Amino acid sequence: MNTIKSYIGNHKNRFVEELIELLKIPSISADSAYKKDILLTADFVLESLKKAGCDHVELFETPGNPIVYGEKIIDKNLPTVLVYGHYDVQPADPIDLWNSPPFEPVIKTTAIHPEGAIFARGACDDKGQMYMHIKAFEYMIAEGNLPCNVKFMIEGEEEVGSKNLSWFVPRNKEKLANDVILISDTGMIANDIPSITTGLRGLSYVEVEVTGPNRDLHSGLYGGAVANPINILTKMIASLHDQHNRISIPGFYDDVEELALVERAEMAKAPFSLENYKKDLDIDAVYGEEGYTTNERNSIRPTLDVNGIWGGYTGEGAKTVIASKAFAKISMRLVPNQNWEKITELFKNHFESIAPASVKVVVKPHHGGQGYVTPMDTIEYQAASKAYEASFGKKPIPQRSGGSIPIVALFEKELKSKTILMGFGLDSDAIHSPNEHFGIWNYLKGIETITYFYKYFIELYQK
Repeated sequence: MNTIKSYIGNHKNRFVEELIELLKIPSISADSAYKKDILLTADFVLESLKKAGCDHVELFETPGNPIVYGEKIIDKNLPTVLVYGHYDVQPADPIDLWNSPPFEPVIKTTAIHPEGAIFARGACDDKGQMYMHIKAFEYMIAEGNLPCNVKFMIEGEEEVGSKNLSWFVPRNKEKLANDVILISDTGMIANDIPSITTGLRGLSYVEVEVTGPNRDLHSGLYGGAVANPINILTKMIASLHDQHNRISIPGFYDDVEELALVERAEMAKAPFSLENYKKDLDIDAVYGEEGYTTNERNSIRPTLDVNGIWGGYTGEGAKTVIASKAFAKISMRLVPNQNWEKITELFKNHFESIAPASVKVVVKPHHGGQGYVTPMDTIEYQAASKAYEASFGKKPIPQRSGGSIPIVALFEKELKSKTILMGFGLDSDAIHSPNEHFGIWNYLKGIETITYFYKYFIELYQK
């Protein structure tokens, strides 16, 4: 019988080639022009689950993009692991900043990935990490050592808020019943410093529209006499933070969890070089809420950021115009205890209240989700910790993430299950950015570690 390491060694090239084929499909959920590619990707995942050994696979239609479901039930008396992932990806813009086309995957070596990394949109978030689970499952089926039941639920709308997963899960509680949910959509500290994500921030995402005159105006004839929506919008946005870089929306911090100094001290033990952080981003200084470290600002503190802003003339050359409208997309990352719907309403009320009478303001909520903290005293967490130790040779460090996976809180509410976040990406993998990539070493190491999770989970479960 092959060990997982020998199996990976024997099938490495095929594992990489399959992932490359998956990455070629531009499954961008934010743009309806890619609907056909979304469906192609769902079919690819469904066929992969079939080939890997699922007894039953199904494509579930939703009001939006389909959800791929697969299962292997070996004994109803054994526990069940539900694997969640997503096959949709972020838009690739700005395309001109990519060193190679985002949907023509290439393998290149880097200082961090000397064994090579696959450069493509979705390589790390989340196609590469999702596909690790299918390959780990394939190994356990092929070698006859799957120790428990497995279910897969792979969706196509995570990058746009998982709206229809919220529709699907409550309607399929019995089908999705499980003992633990396993997700790889996060990262770790470094290839030689494994870590398990124990907390996620919530999210509130909105779009704002500021309207002034009923048409674009000549900036010479009307400038100084009519409100410029772009000028107004930038002032309004600037006012959303105070001089200490705290968010100025009334009530925003009312429910923020303040971590004890002892817990902050434990977080500070994680290796971190501020100089390397600045060098990697090519910045001279860090920025953020006063009184907190960089790692605290991007994990345990809430934030508000403008993700896009536009209006007026942005083409080549000059056009002297006062735009009729200006727009911005704004995201707020939230910490546990903050309710995303409450925060969205606070933002809407505040933003409308600070608008001058010379403009009209519309706030359009897009999507959101709650934050989440994983308990560390469960058998599933212990199994994950032992899995990393077996694979990496050292215990993983628990770490809170600044990112958001809104459906984790939904799973706990509807399925009454805890989630384990076993991520293998790195901060330098440029997810959501040009030149996203995923190390081949990380991809294969993830497959190995996931199989160990099943081994230790069933051992601890049966004690």
